[in-house]
Amino acid sequence: MSRYSYLFIGCFFLLISFLSFINIIYSYYFNFYLNVNSYLPPLVISFFGGIFFIFFKFKNKKLSIFDKVLFVISGYIIFPIIIALPYYFSIYDISFIDSFFESISGFTSTGFTTFDNVQYLDPSLILWRSTSQWVGGLYFLFSIILLINIFDNNLKKSLTNFLSFDTSEFFKQSLKVFFIYLLLTIIIFFILKFINFRNFDALNFSLSIISSGGFKSVNNLDYILNNDFKIIVFSFLLLISFFSIFLIYNLIFHRFKYLNYFTEDFYLLVYLISITFFLFVFFSNNNFSLILFSISSSVSNIGFYLSDNLNNNLSTIFLILVIIGGSFFSTSSGIRFFKIFTLFRFALNNLLSHTKPKQILLSKVKFDETQINYEVINKYFLSIIIFIISLSIISALLTLSGLEFDQSVKLGILTIMNTVNSSLYGLENFEFQNLNIISKFILINFMIIGRVEFLTIIILFKKYLFKN
Repeated sequence: MSRYSYLFIGCFFLLISFLSFINIIYSYYFNFYLNVNSYLPPLVISFFGGIFFIFFKFKNKKLSIFDKVLFVISGYIIFPIIIALPYYFSIYDISFIDSFFESISGFTSTGFTTFDNVQYLDPSLILWRSTSQWVGGLYFLFSIILLINIFDNNLKKSLTNFLSFDTSEFFKQSLKVFFIYLLLTIIIFFILKFINFRNFDALNFSLSIISSGGFKSVNNLDYILNNDFKIIVFSFLLLISFFSIFLIYNLIFHRFKYLNYFTEDFYLLVYLISITFFLFVFFSNNNFSLILFSISSSVSNIGFYLSDNLNNNLSTIFLILVIIGGSFFSTSSGIRFFKIFTLFRFALNNLLSHTKPKQILLSKVKFDETQINYEVINKYFLSIIIFIISLSIISALLTLSGLEFDQSVKLGILTIMNTVNSSLYGLENFEFQNLNIISKFILINFMIIGRVEFLTIIILFKKYLFKN
């Protein structure tokens, strides 16, 4: 298992090195020479870092859960530092804190940006922003595999029928994730080409959509999504990162042989249809494409918006959709719908047990054959408690740093849930470049906290606060 952990870090070093090389080739091919030298530092540093972690003979000892958590969190600091170098060495005179803020925002698939006009950037730097999201989304999926024992068995069942992961199983599932992730990116690219996106925009948006990222290659999506057909197709593409990344794979290869593979995605589909129907009937002017786009953008934790947006009074509803999030094994963030749904069923079962004494000793959830696992229930409940605590802390800190309270709360939600600010949430005109260093540092830390899954934070605290 220790071997996999070091290879896990080493492979991502080499991936960043490879993408740096691609950016250099891209710059020379299209004669974008302004920032071509800025990709040399990440190319060299990540290449030698990858060689070190892959080929150096580390002691072959079994890593604890704490060690694995530390590995994952370290990656969310080390890799963004390397990704920040092209911003820092570019011709745009960007400070290191702004460069690091931009790279953290990309690697965590959040989408906050200090650039006020993206279309005036060097195209190679726009591509670099998008690839940072793509790498970050893949890193997030790999980190879930590395920390699989922290989560419940439902997540493990979506990967494999084995009860435990050995090294060969980790490699197998990691390769499966990589190829599915890559294939879905290519599929999104060609679908975007089909609806008349130009090559550059199709490439950048395919990298953003699959990773639930918020970076765009244009300032305004309205110029690209200029009719209902394009909006609807784009909305369905946003949902790819809402459902499990294995959904299409399971539909093709398992053909409902193992129904446990589809349980969470089925609940997500019912949830999505319900909220779409609800908003369309009660809160719209019969503009289905706009409703679908807004919902898809929120539940996938991407946050894209169109200028012709829905009533701003719906911003609270969209923030709730952001908090709930999508599938366990997707690149979206959020508390996760399946957790909330399971807790709701558990609460309902306990209420019924008090109204019908016969059910007091039952250990099955009402209307389901699922056996109640109290350890899982405790984990799910703990995730919600940690979210409330995290939101309270970041809101208080941002308010003390000079922001208005309502802005602090909204921005806190979006930061923890790694969702870009937009008019969907009443923060379309928020400018991150004007924030002070303290505020940026707060956002940087909580973007990482939101991405590493709330439960891993408890693991770190447990190491130092409890002996056992």
